[in-house]
Amino acid sequence: MANALHSQRRTFHNRLASTPARFMIGRDRRGSWIVQDREGLVGGLFRNEAAALHFAAEECNHNPADICHAPEGAVLDLDGFAPTSSNLH
Repeated sequence: MANALHSQRRTFHNRLASTPARFMIGRDRRGSWIVQDREGLVGGLFRNEAAALHFAAEECNHNPADICHAPEGAVLDLDGFAPTSSNLH
């Protein structure tokens, strides 16, 4: 019984650890800070890292597991936020 409970906890923990962060923070080609959510629905361009982190923290109710930095050398952009339909007003 104890082994089954331990196995369930380990499986649950592994699922949580493998869940991607909701927000990624990094820099664009010009060095500005960008926040992007994993679905491309929320984010923005920020003057500094502190402002980017503050925005992401507010959006995810200050859950640090929902925020990660882009890998070293990665360049982010806001192309995912460009309107894809001319019907937007």
